[in-house]
Amino acid sequence: MSLTAIPLAGAGIGLMLGIGLALLAGALPWLRHRDLESRIDPYLRSSRGSALLDAAAAPGRARTVVENLLGPVARHVLGLLERLTGGAEQLERRLRLAGRRVSTDSFRIEQVIVGALGLLIGTALALAAIGLRGASPVVGLMIVGLGVICGVLLRDYLLTLEIKRRASRMAREFPTVADLLALAVAAGESPIAAMERVARTSTGALPEEFATTVADIRAGTSVAQALTSLGSRTPLTSLGRFGEGVAIAIERGTPLADVLRAQAQDARETSKRELMETAGRREVTMLIPVVFLVLPLVIIFAIFPGLAVLEITI
Repeated sequence: MSLTAIPLAGAGIGLMLGIGLALLAGALPWLRHRDLESRIDPYLRSSRGSALLDAAAAPGRARTVVENLLGPVARHVLGLLERLTGGAEQLERRLRLAGRRVSTDSFRIEQVIVGALGLLIGTALALAAIGLRGASPVVGLMIVGLGVICGVLLRDYLLTLEIKRRASRMAREFPTVADLLALAVAAGESPIAAMERVARTSTGALPEEFATTVADIRAGTSVAQALTSLGSRTPLTSLGRFGEGVAIAIERGTPLADVLRAQAQDARETSKRELMETAGRREVTMLIPVVFLVLPLVIIFAIFPGLAVLEITI
């Protein structure tokens, strides 16, 4: 064994010993923190099947499997993820905005898997830094921890990108879908039938949300509530205003075709304005190839003939 591997092995053994002692200390009854629910639970019901109070919500199957395999380590890791990237309610809302039909526990397990990949990459980089560069074991442990954190945050960042991409896709689809709804309503169909026709004959993120809205109405939800929840399920703010406007038009008897055409026109104007704002923000970026590529070539082509003539005369 080389001299550089001895401190690394000692640091790894010490880390494993420290984690084991911390887990043992956390499992001791007199050192473990007990919340109010765990204190009063024995005095309220003697079993989980008691009808005195409502039973606690059953965790997801994936989370149960991980907790049974890893025990308290999984509970601590999942709790740490909730503290780093938001609670379960916030994560559930973000998953709904991204159009994903998975549970929060499944997404947390995806974060754990990506964090484990970050752990492997960080371990490889730490071994390379210690073996090749002669770095200290403390720096190696910091690289490993940074790899885990970057892996967890990377999965959360990818979810944010999914929400943004879905919002932009809905913004592109919204004017066309609103025009189709206006044509169907002007032809004599009811708003629900028009939404069902658009959802059946069109493809995309927005027709899928219309199909969900129609399914909610068929299940017994009121039209106003279903149209209002349409805006809360999507990351597009204009779609929320669209649902509220259609609900108000249905309640007050306003001609719905005119409302839908006005909504489509507003969506086009909003898209045009956002395009102009994006072009204004990227104006400096567009100057980079002009300044660093085109302008030097123009100067070279302008000066080179004069230099060639001077060399010939000399």
